[in-house]
Amino acid sequence: MAHAEVLSPASLLGTLSPKGVYILGYGWLYGMSVWVSFFGGIIALRALPRHQFGALQHKTFPVYFSSSIGLSLALLGLWAYAHPGLLANITSPLRADVAQAYVLGTVIVLQSCNQLVVGPMTSSTMFQRHKLEKEEGKNYNEPGVSAQMKALNAKFGMLHGISSLANLGAVVALTFHGLWVGSYGL
Repeated sequence: MAHAEVLSPASLLGTLSPKGVYILGYGWLYGMSVWVSFFGGIIALRALPRHQFGALQHKTFPVYFSSSIGLSLALLGLWAYAHPGLLANITSPLRADVAQAYVLGTVIVLQSCNQLVVGPMTSSTMFQRHKLEKEEGKNYNEPGVSAQMKALNAKFGMLHGISSLANLGAVVALTFHGLWVGSYGL
């Protein structure tokens, strides 16, 4: 049977341990990632006109990616702190502690690609498409759009797909990490 802890000032201060901070940071990161990936965007898409939706995504995704990168870096630092032999064995990816560090590193790399490269390119393409829609007097998906619009549509679709896959990869990695920590601890 588990030991029942009595609430006291000392036990409350004990919650500020690296493990407590780790779990709180992971919960924040995972919850944010699931919400942004599977709920927030769908709700906004249904509630807003397309151009407003695009403007909202343009403002919220950089905050999401930056937060994801920062929280993942903090978790990786806490993970390394909790696993002192990690750096000495960093070239042994079959060790569980090293594999989990790689998982967190994967999240950092994928979200950094989105933040620094793919996201800005996607937004730029979206705004070029909005401008061309005004010039042509047609929505991007109407029959008879120009060859330039078709090219922008193809570029936007490709970039959006890459961004979505990178983000999904980060969510899958975080899911695996959460299952690992839940099963085996920090």
